[in-house]
Amino acid sequence: MQVKKAEFVISNTNVDKCPTGEKPEYAFIGRSNVGKSSVINMLCGRKNLAKTSSTPGKTQLINHFIIDDGWYLVDLPGFGFAKSSKKEREKWRKMINSYLLKRENLLCSFFLIDSRIAPQKNDTEFINWFGANKLPFVLIFTKTDKLKVHQLSKNIEAYRKHLYESWEELPLMILTSSKTALGKNEVLDYIDQNNRMFFETGLS
Repeated sequence: MQVKKAEFVISNTNVDKCPTGEKPEYAFIGRSNVGKSSVINMLCGRKNLAKTSSTPGKTQLINHFIIDDGWYLVDLPGFGFAKSSKKEREKWRKMINSYLLKRENLLCSFFLIDSRIAPQKNDTEFINWFGANKLPFVLIFTKTDKLKVHQLSKNIEAYRKHLYESWEELPLMILTSSKTALGKNEVLDYIDQNNRMFFETGLS
């Protein structure tokens, strides 16, 4: 699948104000500065669809984009931004959790992880939260072009071992690079397959 058209729809803080749920939807979430906006832009073939910034915590709203008039891509606020207040972080957490739990047409969340760093406590806690709430998700490792092949393999294997401490079966993992477009086809093909099932099974 190739994205031919991507348009911004709406930003808000309330799941009840999101677009009507007749189209399949996919959310992108991860720690602040994980490269989420860059991955979204790479997938859609656009430079500035999602606003990128060197300043963590830039995205603070639920941002909906309509893709090829057929499905929604949602850019969620990053979490774990240390310079934001505890009150702000709690507000974002409640907003994100409400969206993830209530949005019935949300087929999958793509949880982004920086491939360069060791497993982080808040990443692991969020991954386990997805599992506890039986929410479908895929792990996307970002910035893979910034590592040597052997170091990348070592880091991914370390993450696998870490997850096996809590999980019997690991979720799908996709390696990506916004610079080289690694993983672009894999992510879009996954979305395409789920879109077909959504309409074929009459979930819309």
